[in-house]
Amino acid sequence: MAEPRPILDGLFETDGAGARLLAGRCTACAALHFPATPLCPYCGASADVARVGPRGTLRLFTSVRTAPPGYRGPVPYGFGVVELDGTGLCVLGRLVEADTRRLHPGQAVRLVIEPLYVDDEGHPVLSWLFAAEGSS
Repeated sequence: MAEPRPILDGLFETDGAGARLLAGRCTACAALHFPATPLCPYCGASADVARVGPRGTLRLFTSVRTAPPGYRGPVPYGFGVVELDGTGLCVLGRLVEADTRRLHPGQAVRLVIEPLYVDDEGHPVLSWLFAAEGSS
């Protein structure tokens, strides 16, 4: 199989410390935003890259049972709002768990990077999602 590639450069990284999302942190107001951009969407000042995650708290969730246009991953899949620990930053993302009976607000989750699909050249395309703490 060909070398994995990210779905889009600059969204996440993995290293010895695990997976992290690459957010932007404003140099003036210190607000975080994801995905990272060179300018703060709140005040317009410059922004630096900040590594956030991997742990968070599930705030809202649903199960997506029909693939949206252009989506090449598996369905059904969970989708939710996760507040990343210690940051106040809430991000949207896929969830490993699609069964809403196994999810609850306040549930501890962790960031994982996994293949979403295999592209036409045979490269696994990696994306981020959140798994319940303690699950594999």
